[in-house]
Amino acid sequence: MGNSIDSDSELSPPSRGRRVGRAAGNAAGGQLASASDGPIALQAIDHVVLRVRDEARALAFYCGVLGCREERRIPEIGLVQLRAGASLIDLMVVGAAGGPGPVSPQGRNLDHFALRLTAFDAEALRRHLAARGVPAGPVERRYGAEGFGPSVYVNDPDGNVVELKGPPEPA
Repeated sequence: MGNSIDSDSELSPPSRGRRVGRAAGNAAGGQLASASDGPIALQAIDHVVLRVRDEARALAFYCGVLGCREERRIPEIGLVQLRAGASLIDLMVVGAAGGPGPVSPQGRNLDHFALRLTAFDAEALRRHLAARGVPAGPVERRYGAEGFGPSVYVNDPDGNVVELKGPPEPA
């Protein structure tokens, strides 16, 4: 991914059960297939990464209004990480030295979001994704809501970047 957090950067506990019906199914009320029995067992949303134009305004909103707290900065890439409960909201400051390029003409400002997996078996994950025609980027060590750990980027069918984030390294 273009402005990804490098290998010394980036990183909550619901059930694995399969739900049936309109709430968990498609709009017609059918059941959706689930990968929870394979190498992808989702635990939570780990973090979201937003492109922001005005750092001060974003911090005033996320910290002053919503109650997040600043956890970490990496100025070399224009990154400010905010703690939001067990998750992170990462702000990538557009125009900062080393920061992301401008927001897209379509107005998109979501860089990517990360899903925390209960376990991370890189080879099993690659086989699972490849069998479903989903290319995966390299596995790298990145920082997330729980600390450093392995992760890999994939794209959804609409081109949105999804980070599959493994458990944190032992302290």
